[in-house]
Amino acid sequence: MAATQKKLVIKVTAGADAPERCSQAFTVAAVAVASGVEVSLWLTGESAWFGLPGRAAEFELPHSAPLDELIAGVLAGGRVTVCTQCAARREIEEKDLLEGVRIAGAQVFVGEAMADGTQALVY
Repeated sequence: MAATQKKLVIKVTAGADAPERCSQAFTVAAVAVASGVEVSLWLTGESAWFGLPGRAAEFELPHSAPLDELIAGVLAGGRVTVCTQCAARREIEEKDLLEGVRIAGAQVFVGEAMADGTQALVY
C-alpha cells in the first residue's frame, strides 16, 4: 500500500509590516516544495501584494533568502493564492497577478486545509 502524500497549506498574514514572520512563511513553503511536499501558499493581508509582479523583489530582510526567489520556488512546484477579500480591498485583480497565482476565497482555503493528510500553518 502506497503512503499518502502529505500536503501543507500555509497562510501568511504579514507582509513588509512584519518582515520576519512573512519571510519565515515563504521560506517554509519553498523548502517544503523543494522537499517534494505538495504546498498551497495563501497570501492574505499585506502579503497579498507579493502576488503582483516585482513586489517580492522589493522586500528586503537581512540574512534571509530573496522573497522573489522563494515565491518562484513555490510557484515552480506548488500553488500560490491571494485571498479574495484581501485582493478586493487592495483593488488587485486576476490580470494583475504573477503568472500562476490565483485569487480564491475562504471556502477554497477551508477545503484545502481540511483535506485528509494536510497540515495547515498560519504565519
